[in-house]
Amino acid sequence: MNNLSRYFILALAVMSVVPSMLASKDKGTSKTATVSDNDKRKAEYILVEAQNQKHKGNIDACFDLLNYAHAIDSTNTIISYYLGYNLLTMRNSTKETTEQALKLMKQHFDKAPQDYYETSFYSEANMQVGNPQEALKASKKLAEIYPNKIEVKDQLAASYLRVNDYKSAIAVYDSIEALQDKSLPITAKKVSAYLQLKDTTSAVAEMKSLLATAPRSALFNMALGNLMAQINQPDSALAYFDKAQQYEPDNGYTYLVKAQYYNNRGDSVNFDKQIYKALINENIDIDAKLNVLTDYIRQLFTKNDSTKRIDNLFKVLIEQHPHESSIHELYSEYMVARKNYKSAAEQLGYSLDIDPTNAENWRKLMLINMMAENFPAAVKAADKALEYNPDSLDLLQYIAPAYLQMKEYDKSIEVYNKALALADSSNVELRSNLVGGMGDVYFAKGDTLKAFSTYEESLKINPGNAGILNNYAYFLSECDTLLDKAEHMAAIAVKASPDNATFIDTYAWVFFKKRDYKMALLYIKSAIDKDDEHSADIIQHYGDILFMSGKPDEALEQWKKALKKSPNDDLLQRKVKNKTFFYK
Repeated sequence: MNNLSRYFILALAVMSVVPSMLASKDKGTSKTATVSDNDKRKAEYILVEAQNQKHKGNIDACFDLLNYAHAIDSTNTIISYYLGYNLLTMRNSTKETTEQALKLMKQHFDKAPQDYYETSFYSEANMQVGNPQEALKASKKLAEIYPNKIEVKDQLAASYLRVNDYKSAIAVYDSIEALQDKSLPITAKKVSAYLQLKDTTSAVAEMKSLLATAPRSALFNMALGNLMAQINQPDSALAYFDKAQQYEPDNGYTYLVKAQYYNNRGDSVNFDKQIYKALINENIDIDAKLNVLTDYIRQLFTKNDSTKRIDNLFKVLIEQHPHESSIHELYSEYMVARKNYKSAAEQLGYSLDIDPTNAENWRKLMLINMMAENFPAAVKAADKALEYNPDSLDLLQYIAPAYLQMKEYDKSIEVYNKALALADSSNVELRSNLVGGMGDVYFAKGDTLKAFSTYEESLKINPGNAGILNNYAYFLSECDTLLDKAEHMAAIAVKASPDNATFIDTYAWVFFKKRDYKMALLYIKSAIDKDDEHSADIIQHYGDILFMSGKPDEALEQWKKALKKSPNDDLLQRKVKNKTFFYK
């Protein structure tokens, strides 16, 4: 009989004999309880089996067996401990289960505090759940039993820190240093404690004492420099940073530390210089460089003159690390932020050349090409992504509109239907969007009746779908039909999303079609104000409404603006050429 089979036999016993752990939690362990030797052995065997199941990844089985073992022999504190441990590490633990877990673990701590790992974790667990005094009690007990164990002392010091007893923590750190050489981690903890006590003199003395052990250490000089900067002694800080670079000129991290110093001082010129030196330093690992570059880009992004320098830095990094796909990925993200979708797609393409199995990057490439309105490329990238995840709703949702833009209407409907078949029946928002998307396709095909009936179907699923209400209203207005209904739907959409320029534009356009130019002008101006993308369609509508409001010169100005953004628009060309309004 294998172990798992044995578990199932025992599990049946659990279900038939043992009430749940939480249901009987208040009973506790009876001081007068007596357990036969046979039951003790049985419980110990089940404990072993529980651990076996845990090692195999059968967490539920482990927990059931521990419950059963505890029910047989509640006097065995190691069983209580591990049952508590498993309760504590359960997902979605409640305050009640946490308290019960710690109570079970405490039984073993009280009985056998010398069990190092159990007591240590018991202390840490109490620390994590906000019982610092109990954590300190366990740490003290462990330190009494293991007076020269560094890990125990470190935990004791951490416990003192959690109860704000900084002097006791420092004393413990002193005892650690008596057992081993001075080190930056321990010194840093002592310095932090001294700063909490507002004793900057002792904090500096501690860091200088560490530096005295290795005066030419760049790391120690940087640490002291950081401390000086923290206590507002910038000149001293810079002096130690300079020494760090002097002693170890090839240490790229000295440039990072110095860059941060200049950044905090508001010295952008020297900050830029140090960052550049750090990024071209071959001794800094690629992950550190990418973190620095990300922060650097974030700070410089708003500066108009920064793009060339950032581009140069990326080129340097690519030359140094030609096979690091992460550089190209970050470069691509930067280009997306700049709305340079062509270059963004190019950089992500380089990354995929290095690792063509990265499904997430294929998905990103699809999205970038969608933003660039390169729909064939978007579909191609999506097809590659689907090879790794053929039932991805996320991908299908984007592919369907891409096929629509490519005028492959039947293919778009096919993809929408596939996505709809995969969508959870309870996800009304998603299902409404998918059905509504098919409405867009039918309208583009010229089948307006099918489009409108499909929109109605979408709104039956989710009556408050603002996107579908907007599209339906716009297409009704384009057909000059049911304009009152269109106005009503557009109003609901705008109310649901009052800052959405597209929705406001639709509302304005419905009023335009109803020849209510005063209201149309009011809302189109609002759409213009909220249109961060400066859409050619919205600007063109602004021009149309101005013209019909008796402002032809202002209308012509807006049409010209729109034409610059959409130079191949035949209708706009006619309006500008003839200086008058035309319907499509």
